[in-house]
Amino acid sequence: MGYEDLLRTTEFFADAPPATVAEIAAHGTERSLVRGDVLFREGDDAASMFIVLRGRIAIVIVNPIDHRETVVSLMESGDLFGEMSLLDDLPRSATARALEATDVVEIPFAPVAAAFDADPQMLRGVTRLLARRVRVTDEALADSVFLDVTGRTAKRLLEMSDGADAFVLPVTQEELAGMVGASRERVNKAIASFIRLGWLEQHDRHYTIRQRESLELRSR
Repeated sequence: MGYEDLLRTTEFFADAPPATVAEIAAHGTERSLVRGDVLFREGDDAASMFIVLRGRIAIVIVNPIDHRETVVSLMESGDLFGEMSLLDDLPRSATARALEATDVVEIPFAPVAAAFDADPQMLRGVTRLLARRVRVTDEALADSVFLDVTGRTAKRLLEMSDGADAFVLPVTQEELAGMVGASRERVNKAIASFIRLGWLEQHDRHYTIRQRESLELRSR
């Protein structure tokens, strides 16, 4: 199976010549994961990057003291991740775990590094990707400073809804708490308050937003 079109949709390879993309894509291999499978762990040596074909991957950092996880990002169809070690030659900075049945394309570092050496212009795509990630990190930092747990919970639920009023939460309550950066109990309390106010309905992992504007105001 060819992965040229998939690679071209990513910022990382946006400035690569077609022939170069084809050469790199020829080294790609597909991997299938079930929910809970760990693709790599924080501290692992790295030799490849990944692109999600279908499913979801959580990028998490584990607290070494109490082993609680903080979900720093979700990778979905078309998202590229695991490239940092190519750029700095250091071990993995986080853990990648499948949240559901997921297929990824694994791209080894070697042909990518060779392409960069041959055509440094390709690095423009890399800098755009890194700049976007810095912006996301800045936003998450601002949320942690300026929003309380209830506000961060409202914001994450709105993000998970992807603009729809009815949606299925793609993560567990524990994983949602990791994304919010709070305990499961405090996140559940925030959700219960939204339900009590009539802003939200919940049945297991099925959610319906009844007052989107109120949630949006609370998330600011």
